[in-house]
Amino acid sequence: MEDPKVDAAARLIQEMGLLKLSARTGWWQCGVSQPESVAEHSFRTAIIASILAGMEDCDPARAAQLALWHDSQETRLGDIPYLGRRYLTAAANEAVTADQTEGLPDAVTMHIRSVVHDYETGDDPEVRCAHDADRLDCLFQAIAYRDDGHVNVGRWVESSSSGLKTDSAARLAKAALGMSAQSWLGAALGE
Repeated sequence: MEDPKVDAAARLIQEMGLLKLSARTGWWQCGVSQPESVAEHSFRTAIIASILAGMEDCDPARAAQLALWHDSQETRLGDIPYLGRRYLTAAANEAVTADQTEGLPDAVTMHIRSVVHDYETGDDPEVRCAHDADRLDCLFQAIAYRDDGHVNVGRWVESSSSGLKTDSAARLAKAALGMSAQSWLGAALGE
């Protein structure tokens, strides 16, 4: 016999797979024809959030969880770039999440909705780390695209490195701006 709540969870997992196919469309505006996917962005944003939270002496797992779900609504809304937001009014992320989680097991529904609500409205240290991680991932991605020859990423570098709320994020941004996207490789090889 089928369990409707398990079926709803399986459907949500399938839906989240769309994030692997969804391009971060804002990069098209600076000439990147095949930009990263929303899933790629969300993955590294969660990694960055956990690192930031560790540096800020708060809960890395919670910060990563907040970052992981921060763009999950884009399965239904798409990735609306900042320029497009001037002309469109989209549903609130919390409303989209409420629809996405309808019919899930109660504990799962409450957890996901709480995570999205906190990301959208909270101001605790983990939320600040998750928001800064979102900006930092954009900064690191802009540096990578710049290093690949995309010369029009300056606006993204500037906007992503400004407005950071945590000291650790500001320090990471400064470090990132002083290196190439391949600096990690030289360090790993002991060069």
